[in-house]
Amino acid sequence: MAVMKKVELIIRPEKLEEMKEIFTELQIYGMTVAMVSGCGHQKGRKKVYRGTEFSINLLPKLKIETIVHDSVVDALIAQVTEKIKTGEVGDGKIFVYNVEQAVRIRTSESGENAI
Repeated sequence: MAVMKKVELIIRPEKLEEMKEIFTELQIYGMTVAMVSGCGHQKGRKKVYRGTEFSINLLPKLKIETIVHDSVVDALIAQVTEKIKTGEVGDGKIFVYNVEQAVRIRTSESGENAI
């Protein structure tokens, strides 16, 4: 049985088009994209509205999820860390999980054929 991985990427919203290009280059065709908010080391930012300063603790991010064959993971991480990073705090994170099973509901295909 093939080894599958779920790759979860939290990135800056403006980097979505570059992520789609990376996925195309690596022949990754399935992804789920969600608008999320969060904070990490960045800890938000300060804004001034009508003379009053306030903090925005949760910053807008994109969460991209995909399931890939194990052999693609290292290339995906290498491309993302090369092309998506700005070098500033808040570039995001990559998480990789093992996937035990995948089933395509429409055809009942399972395993790697389902992704």
